[in-house]
Amino acid sequence: MTTSISRPPAPPPAGTAGASAPTPKRASRAPLDPRLVREVRAARSHVARTTVLGLVQAGCVITTALVIGRLGASLLVDRELPQAAPALLGVLALALAIRALAVLVEQRTAHRAATDAIAQLRSRIVSHAAQLGPRSSAGRGADLTALATTGVENLRPYLVGYVPQLLLSLTVTPLCLLTIGLLDLTSALIALFTLPLVPLFMILVGKLTVGRSERLLADMRTMWAQMLDLVDGLPTLRALGREKGPEKVVRSLGDRHRASTMGSLKYAFLSGMVLELLATLCVALIAVSIGMRLVYGHMDLAPALAVLVLAPEVYQPLRNVGSQYHSSTDGLAAVTAAFEVLDEPVTADGRTEAPDLRTATLALRGVTVASRDGLAPYRAEVTVRPGRVLALTGPSGSGKTTAVHVMLGLLEPAEGRAEVIAADGTAVDVRELRRRSLWDQVALLPQRPVLPAGTIRSVLLSARPGTSEGEVARAAAATGLDAVVAERGWDADLGRAGAGISLGERQRLALARAMLSPAPLVVLDEPTAHLDGATEQVVLDLIADLRRQGRTVVVIAHRSRLVDIADDVAEVQARHTRDAEHPAGHEHQEVAP
Repeated sequence: MTTSISRPPAPPPAGTAGASAPTPKRASRAPLDPRLVREVRAARSHVARTTVLGLVQAGCVITTALVIGRLGASLLVDRELPQAAPALLGVLALALAIRALAVLVEQRTAHRAATDAIAQLRSRIVSHAAQLGPRSSAGRGADLTALATTGVENLRPYLVGYVPQLLLSLTVTPLCLLTIGLLDLTSALIALFTLPLVPLFMILVGKLTVGRSERLLADMRTMWAQMLDLVDGLPTLRALGREKGPEKVVRSLGDRHRASTMGSLKYAFLSGMVLELLATLCVALIAVSIGMRLVYGHMDLAPALAVLVLAPEVYQPLRNVGSQYHSSTDGLAAVTAAFEVLDEPVTADGRTEAPDLRTATLALRGVTVASRDGLAPYRAEVTVRPGRVLALTGPSGSGKTTAVHVMLGLLEPAEGRAEVIAADGTAVDVRELRRRSLWDQVALLPQRPVLPAGTIRSVLLSARPGTSEGEVARAAAATGLDAVVAERGWDADLGRAGAGISLGERQRLALARAMLSPAPLVVLDEPTAHLDGATEQVVLDLIADLRRQGRTVVVIAHRSRLVDIADDVAEVQARHTRDAEHPAGHEHQEVAP
């Protein structure tokens, strides 16, 4: 079964169009989100690898400082050139080479790990959203698209820049501070008391930017949602002669996003300058203390030089963490938004295999579903008998498509149940069925067809692999697709969702796929909505042909010609909030004469 479903972090009521991103909520978060490490394998490997590389760099830094201190003291005190100690020079060169290699490996693997982590998280978001069903994404598909594309991309600077520096501050900083303490306790105490100033100023800068990253991400998702809705509605606007107005909306969205981004950059530059100045002053305090003691002979030159080399390394990781602070907030905001989607509960799949729909009956028993402004459908009673054509009718907004979603197990009803009744009379609740065993027997054609990318031939063959060229040609002729093939050719490339051909031509292509599909149940949602009167007859003939093949057809219909050819007609109604004092009558089903 083919359908298009998605899930935003906080969905609005069903049927809401052009929804914006949810208002961000502030919450205290760890610098390294444990959910990301626990549930995304690439991120977990990245953290472990970076920690090991941080320990390697710490060892190299300490070795370099000790060797430089020894060589410098020998040169200045004993007048011995470094060439006189080739072993120490070799150790120095080796330590520098290993550190450079560790930095290179860290940077190269960080980009690869970020790409893998983003791909894994994006795949989980899309897969989880698909499992949540179509109602969960009502009106919010654009928002989810923004999150799964540019939203999770904010993890890249977070994983590449912030996380490595955070882990270095947990490895290089304490080890270098410990070494300074062993060489000179006074310098270690100065570093120990001045070191908290760096995170203190980070907190002060953070208070200036509190909530900015969440607002930036929310603005970006809102802009994407409105832009995609605008692009989706351009054909309608053009048909109404109003295509010249939306550029003001686009300009306004762009100005708002640009102002938000420039505000974040302003605070990023400010925080970087403050932290750079602070680290310089802290190292200067240690240097002045060492200089005064060297002047009065209270300290040896070798440990003094080693401490001077180590002192900047104590502050450097924390300073880099501060400069990458905005990457961390952007990344954590993206992680939070992603896990809001992933934390949404999924309806458990059943364990019972679905009966053969060639002989089984589907039924709705008093099904009611809550909608934006009431209940749609309201107490629906529908029976789909095998081998017959059922027309599902009702006013716009009465819940016809929703009723089909409940019938196929895509949506949980607020009241009532959907059943599949086997040929022997055994009735099973759809929720108890293994969904895939049911969906594999259904060909679903929504109002906007969902088509794979590829050529016209490959798209048709994917409906039933192994189909002969003759069968494909007959299906194209039966649905009017042969005119499109004559104009464009069988090997015409189509983009995602059939991009490259008109909506009516996509409808014909989707109808041809439904005809080729071996599924015993075919569901057509307004199959003539985008077709002219001449092509409508093609659809009517196709439905008649499906009936002759013994296949069951459910048609969601507004046009009378679709209703006229049906064997059975079922009407569903809604109960809107404004009609609460005047309850709607129960739905009914009747057999067409």
